[in-house]
Amino acid sequence: MNIYDYARLLLESPTLEDKLTATSVVSDLSYQKTADGIKDLMPERESRIKFSSEQVKFPKKGSFHLDEKKAMALHFFANHELLAIEMMAAALMYIPIEDKSQYKRIATGILSTIDDEIKHFNLYRKRMNDFGIDFGDLPVNDFFWRQMQKLTSFEEYFAVMALTFEAANLDFAKFYRDIFAGVGDKKSSAILNVVYEDEISHVGFGIHWLNRWRNEKDLWEFYVSSLPDLLSPARAKGMIFDHEGRVRTGMDEDFIEKIKNYQDGFIVTKRKEWK
Repeated sequence: MNIYDYARLLLESPTLEDKLTATSVVSDLSYQKTADGIKDLMPERESRIKFSSEQVKFPKKGSFHLDEKKAMALHFFANHELLAIEMMAAALMYIPIEDKSQYKRIATGILSTIDDEIKHFNLYRKRMNDFGIDFGDLPVNDFFWRQMQKLTSFEEYFAVMALTFEAANLDFAKFYRDIFAGVGDKKSSAILNVVYEDEISHVGFGIHWLNRWRNEKDLWEFYVSSLPDLLSPARAKGMIFDHEGRVRTGMDEDFIEKIKNYQDGFIVTKRKEWK
């Protein structure tokens, strides 16, 4: 299967079965002209997993001794993985690249990341099944997708996906790994640790490409200039700050310190913890 057709399958098929197709079906990485219309693009999803306007609050830290709340948290995490799969498919289909010689290396890296996201989704889904729910039993939101609609280049894509959302997940995965461990849920904690370790390489992949493209700008300046309007750098961190993990990704100390100390009106990252 050509990589373009594979990306179409993940994005345009409404079924979970198709969206979780392993990348091993891809045998042709040749570049095709990108599709138009990402600004208005929405992934196809069957009715039970469609985006919902219903607001569901993420479980509070102190409620994770309850299986119902554990399942709810895992459902949130699984939706983030599915969104990542769809966003990566959209990047392969819709984002143009001037230097075609770079496309095969970028595509290979994105495919590897998609396989990890599929693995994460399946781990979350199996574990939530242990608690009596399946994916689609709760409403899902589209916040991450709305950022995808604004992207016009791979510089912007890596700034948003790798250095913002996946970098923040270093903090979130580590935080909730320890929350699950603290209530004796070793299985869920182990899943979050798998996700955490994989995010190290995902963030590193984005750093590699942004460093190649930033020219005379430092990484921080290039990163901030590549973010879409209204997406704050504060989104790149969570309630704790995982310095060690960021070092492992290849972030330089100057960038790490600027992210750590960055403040604006975004409220979540000002909280030391969720009670």
